[in-house]
Order: sequence, then structure tokens, then C-alpha cells
Amino acid sequence: QVQLVESGGGLVQPGGSLRLSCAASGFTFSSWPMNWYRQAPGRERELVAAISSSGIGRTYADSMKGRVTISRDNGKNMVYLQMYTLKPEDTAVYYCKADIRSLAYWGQGTQVTVSS
Repeated sequence: QVQLVESGGGLVQPGGSLRLSCAASGFTFSSWPMNWYRQAPGRERELVAAISSSGIGRTYADSMKGRVTISRDNGKNMVYLQMYTLKPEDTAVYYCKADIRSLAYWGQGTQVTVSS
């Protein structure tokens, strides 16, 4: 079955950086686009970044554009989210998502807290 396991979250000071990882299994990873979402307390889940199956196409939400890079390693079935210049408003649970044949699969999420 499809499994997505995020890691790399934690507490970081404002202005700091963090790299999130998502390990995927149970499907042909290289065939499907991947996404990172986040959900802050009291807010709806929102898209942060998306990457095409090949890794060539990438899109970013305006809220983090210029401060985030999505990448993937199809040989390792991994997708990454490198975040820079983090702000307190980036505090959220970050989720990895796969859209496979019109079905959405989510990981359990990893908490990112930006605070001094």
C-alpha cells in the first residue's frame, strides 16, 4: 500500500533553515507528481510546493516563493522540501502528498515550529 513518511521537522529560530524529507513506498514513485502542504493551527491545509514526476516542473505557493525549494530523488523514492529564512508564520504541520490515479495519499505530517 502507499506509504508516505515525513521527517526533518523541529524547532528552528526565525531566519533559520530546515530540510524536510518524505520517504515514499508502495507505488511507482517516478511516475507521479508529488506535493508538500502545510496546515497551521486554525487554518486550512495549503499547498506549499509541487514537483512533476521527472522533477523538471516545480511550482511554489506565493507565501513561500523564494524561500523554499522542492526536489526529488527518483532513485531513492524521496521528495524534499528545503526551507530558508523561516518566519514564525511558517509554523505548521507539513505534509507530503501524492496524487495517484485521482486519489490523494497523505503522510502523517511533521511539525515545524519557528520561534525564538
